[in-house]
Amino acid sequence: MTDSPHSPPQQETSAPGQPERVHQRGAVWAWVIALIAAGAAAYFAYDRWVAPAPAQTTATPPAGKKGPGGLRGGGGPTPVVAANARKGDVDIFINGLGTVTPLRTVTVRSRVEGQLMRVHFQEGQVVKDGQLLAEIDPRPFEVQFKQADGQLVRDQALLANARLDLERYRTLLAQDSIAKQQVDSQEALVRQYEGVVRSDQSQVDSARLQLTYSRITAPIAGRTGLRLIDPGNIVRGGDATGIVVITQTTPIAVLFTVPQDALPAVIKRVQSGDKLQVEAWDREQKARLASGALTAVDNLVDTTTGTVKLKASFANDDGALFPNQFVNVRMKLETASGQTVIPSAAIQRGGQGMFVYVVKDDDTVTARPVKLGPIDGQRVAIAAGIKPGERVVVDGIDRLREGARVQLTKRPEFKPSVDGTSGARKGKGKGKGKGRPKAEGQEGKGAPAADSGATKSEGAEREKKGERRRRAEAQDGKAPPADSALPK
Repeated sequence: MTDSPHSPPQQETSAPGQPERVHQRGAVWAWVIALIAAGAAAYFAYDRWVAPAPAQTTATPPAGKKGPGGLRGGGGPTPVVAANARKGDVDIFINGLGTVTPLRTVTVRSRVEGQLMRVHFQEGQVVKDGQLLAEIDPRPFEVQFKQADGQLVRDQALLANARLDLERYRTLLAQDSIAKQQVDSQEALVRQYEGVVRSDQSQVDSARLQLTYSRITAPIAGRTGLRLIDPGNIVRGGDATGIVVITQTTPIAVLFTVPQDALPAVIKRVQSGDKLQVEAWDREQKARLASGALTAVDNLVDTTTGTVKLKASFANDDGALFPNQFVNVRMKLETASGQTVIPSAAIQRGGQGMFVYVVKDDDTVTARPVKLGPIDGQRVAIAAGIKPGERVVVDGIDRLREGARVQLTKRPEFKPSVDGTSGARKGKGKGKGKGRPKAEGQEGKGAPAADSGATKSEGAEREKKGERRRRAEAQDGKAPPADSALPK
């Protein structure tokens, strides 16, 4: 097939479809530009109307609170509590861990075998020395006593008869009526009966003693423990458990240990005849249980712990100390006079050792290293570093630094309410939901609207919801009004 000169070129056959594709590409670019413009409009709208909202809802930290960076709000001084260093006397104590030990502990056992008939004590009762505790069936011992007593009476009669015969034989011997050998035999018979009578008497005494042992009495004065056997059981002298355990509680002793380094000072005071005062405190060292005196020092040092045992005696009339109870012991060694004393709360430990914050005249603080002396409870003596009259910080130390400006305050006092509860403000009314802050826009009776707003967590949640809604409107091409606020 031959092309004519007037026929169109071969490549122009597809020309009618090209304008349509160009038109579609232009439409796509128009939409892209429109979306970019909408995004820019949403960004500027958010920056204009939405961005100031968090600034309005975010409260400025009060002057007395810490800012985000840890500095005081508004650059004000740090409130602290300070105390003056003073001259005073400090008692030097030796502290140790002790165990309350009764002076005597007795396990009451039966000395004879028999049936336990009656118990005359209550568990935990305080008994006296010689008080009747229990009774064992006495009938077998009564029979033994009567038998021994009868044998004794019979042998005593034989002895009396032998003595009468001896007197007759001696009279006849004086008259030369009998031989002397018969008199000697009668004297031997008398001595034989005397031995029999003595043996019988011991049998009687033994039977009487067994009868006495059937009544079990308290060997010491003290407090009884739990009953170890019930009436009706057969008891024996070899029973290991016994009937009851009695511990002496008044007076009572405390065994405690002190480091061997403190032993020379203790021995010196003991040899001089001084009575060292010892106090027993509870586990938390908040309540003093009893006061006593040191009575004995052990004769050797425990090589495994490097400590020595000491023994103190306490009257314990009120029963505050209980056997085998663990207590904290404080023994007063001596009193140091004219010491510079500060509260123990002011002492801080740093890389260079112990130090305190001293408040200077211009209301700034400086860290000063100190050397500690004796410690007496909540007070500590300062051997070097502090002079009497200087002020040291005792509260608020964790917020201080070298050269920081401070404001001296007092510790807040806890004042209970009229009904005995804490002094915190309570909401009016009773029932579930009463006493809580009201929602935003609902003012409480007698309270400003600012105090009755939503809580911080509720406000943050509502702020997030409003921000998500504004973003959705911006993407749809809707700009928020100029007076937009957080959704209610």
